[in-house]
Amino acid sequence: MSGPDVKLLLRSTRVVTPEGTRPASVAVTGGTIDAVLPYDSEAPAGARVEDFGDDVVLPGLVDTHVHVNDPGRTEWEGFWTATRAAAAGGITTLLDMPLNSLPPTTTVENLRVKQGVAEPKVHVDTGFWGGAIPANVKDLRPLYEAGVFGFKCFLSPSGVEEFPELDQEQLARSMAEIAGFGGLLIVHAEDPHHLASAPQQGGPAYANFLASRPRDAENTAIEGLIAHARRLNARVHVLHLSSSDALPLIAAARREGVRLTVETCPHFLTLTAEEVPDGATEFKCCPPIREAANQDALWQGLADGTIDCIVSDHSPCTTDLKTPDFASAWGGISSLQLGLPAIWTEARRRGHTLDDVARWMSAAPAELAGLRRKGAIEAGRDADFAVLAPDATFTVDPAELFHRNQVTAYAGRTLHGVVRSTWLRGVRIAADGVLCEPTGRLQTRDPQA
Repeated sequence: MSGPDVKLLLRSTRVVTPEGTRPASVAVTGGTIDAVLPYDSEAPAGARVEDFGDDVVLPGLVDTHVHVNDPGRTEWEGFWTATRAAAAGGITTLLDMPLNSLPPTTTVENLRVKQGVAEPKVHVDTGFWGGAIPANVKDLRPLYEAGVFGFKCFLSPSGVEEFPELDQEQLARSMAEIAGFGGLLIVHAEDPHHLASAPQQGGPAYANFLASRPRDAENTAIEGLIAHARRLNARVHVLHLSSSDALPLIAAARREGVRLTVETCPHFLTLTAEEVPDGATEFKCCPPIREAANQDALWQGLADGTIDCIVSDHSPCTTDLKTPDFASAWGGISSLQLGLPAIWTEARRRGHTLDDVARWMSAAPAELAGLRRKGAIEAGRDADFAVLAPDATFTVDPAELFHRNQVTAYAGRTLHGVVRSTWLRGVRIAADGVLCEPTGRLQTRDPQA
């Protein structure tokens, strides 16, 4: 390391690295990590030193499942508000889902529209998933070459008419096309036949809503995905796993060599069906929040590696769409700003460490998307950090959130872990709830990833 070239030295008694948490000083030049040095290393001449004391320096979080809804439904969220919330919550990179915006990201032309809207507004680095719908098989390769990170599809209705689901034949066709150029298919896995045959009573009772989205719908859909992935040697990722019953299927498929990865979400790991009040549709999401015993099994799936990562599935809407009827209310939970403290609160209770949290919420999502410069505090990576006071607590006040619509299932909860500051490529972009002007960059897939 050439001393005079180092511009910034970040120091803490607790820096989370791939080798574990330790006292360290992180040298940064030009937005890139030069080296992770011993804690008491002398600052090179001319370097600015930031000493965080005992606060923990984590790699900036990577959230690969965010519905920004911009353009077209910007009143639901938007790139400006979503990325401010992300920065306040320690997230330095997010990937936007291809639906709920108008147009959806299903053609290169639509991708360009979305990139043009996003570029001047993003406070954190932002990339895009493409969409796989029945009519766009011909668009998949061009989208991939244009830099999307992979393709999302639904196996049951998405909730918006411009993004229809794939039937089994269409799924196989899209998966074969994507496998042909080495891409990744990410799947909302609920079987439409199981959903159609489930009781659909509606109304404010959460128990009725839970019965309308049974575990079998997820389990059957995942079983089918595994069969297709095995036959086509395709890379497939299961989105927002909520049914722990599917974990043995997933583990067996992976042992067999099926190229399958899995995510789950903060709400499945921290909220339970037993505590959802009737009419409280801020808790509605699809698949649904399930029972406490199911949650315990999901944590075990994380611990043993069957589940790879934790991402938000931030899916906001305007307040009026959260009607008290679980059947008609929009399904989606806003948690972009709160994911890290929500997960840390429960993880510490269960005996997990911030090393685990960094693996689940930074390293693994970065690896999933092929974001080679993200996800770890090590030489050669972007200097993206979240500085966390892990023992500090706060009570969630929706009015203090940066989300456009301040509706959250976490309202009134006391959480451990206060994000003191967030750094993007060596620049502090958020500190104690104060945000800088946007400096995020649009991300495209690394052709070598």
